[in-house]
Amino acid sequence: QVQVVESGGGLVQPGGSLTLSCVVTGSPLSIGDMAWYRQIPGDLRRLVAQVSREGVIYYEDFAKGRWTISRDNARKSMNLQMSSLKPEDTAVYYCNAVDLVDRSQFWGQGTQVTVSS
Repeated sequence: QVQVVESGGGLVQPGGSLTLSCVVTGSPLSIGDMAWYRQIPGDLRRLVAQVSREGVIYYEDFAKGRWTISRDNARKSMNLQMSSLKPEDTAVYYCNAVDLVDRSQFWGQGTQVTVSS
């Protein structure tokens, strides 16, 4: 059974940094795209950044220049290094992994990031 587990969220002051981590367990699962999404109450879950198996990266505008996404295919893991955090970055952050073969999507339970002084 496939499980996606995020970690690294927490409370941070404006201008601070956090690193979110995601690990995918269970087999067989060959992972294609991996991505971070975020959701604030009352809003849709929105894409933050995405990285393909080959390392092609996409950032939404609000993440460009502030955050860095990376992955380790061998460990089935992904990180999101976030810096220059703003109060509007407060949200639940979710890890998403797509099965390379059948395109099934797997989600983690989410990790809360709160940016506040």
